[in-house]
Amino acid sequence: MTTLNPRQLSGALRAGACGIHPLEAGTGLLIDCGSWLDRTDFTSRFITAGTSISDGVTLLASLDWETAVTAFHAGELPASGGERRMLLLASSIASGTPVSLNDTLAGIDSRNATLTVRAVAHAAGLPDPYQETDTRYQKG
Repeated sequence: MTTLNPRQLSGALRAGACGIHPLEAGTGLLIDCGSWLDRTDFTSRFITAGTSISDGVTLLASLDWETAVTAFHAGELPASGGERRMLLLASSIASGTPVSLNDTLAGIDSRNATLTVRAVAHAAGLPDPYQETDTRYQKG
């Protein structure tokens, strides 16, 4: 069972995903969309946390994406339409869980659409397309 607060959990998940672009991107998308880390029915079942064995201090966490999505599809994890879409998109980016983009992208709000575009770019190893300092995406 995970007993960290959402802020600690966020840092531990990011640290656990560090260095693997798709995992970083999917994890970041799940964190940034907002609701999942505040839900103990989610964090207690699908997130494992501990201290790094290399330094004995750093909190690391991992998410069992496949089990979470399986539980969701089985009706064991109720969610709003937006929560559903973001969980499925994040899981697909992080772990390759199959998802229908036609179903999941239709209906997401502009904030979550922006988060998703950023996550896809990050997963591909590309810079944030919304950063003003990156001139590749600016008209000119």
